Amino acid sequence: MKTKNTNSKEMTEADLLNHVKLAINPQFQDWVLFKNGTYIIFDNADTIPNLENEAIKLMKEFGPVHVGGSAGDFGVTHLNETEGWIVSGHGYGMYTYVSPSEVSEKPEDLEIGLFGRQKRNMDGEKPVILHINRKKI
Repeated sequence: MKTKNTNSKEMTEADLLNHVKLAINPQFQDWVLFKNGTYIIFDNADTIPNLENEAIKLMKEFGPVHVGGSAGDFGVTHLNETEGWIVSGHGYGMYTYVSPSEVSEKPEDLEIGLFGRQKRNMDGEKPVILHINRKKI
């Protein structure tokens, strides 16, 4: 991997939340954001009694990376509404936001994906929720 882009400022939790809000299709109103940028979108949140507990359960199950299996797989999506990328994995509705400030200046998808996978692994091993978004009724 190349060195981190040091020309950019450090991303705050508020910055992370704003980027993730812009990355998510507005039709999805129920989601949970974790400390390292991984978020889970729920399309059936009305049937889940405790969204926080369910998010932590899913993060512990699908967040940790096990190379050689489906947990090591990823896909990279370039964002249009904000800068950066989202990295998908094997967990349904689970994505990780990667900022341009976290990778080299002109990264390849492989670098972005590996970095996003590393961030998802950190969230899976020690899940800390930053934000829970619920649709307004």
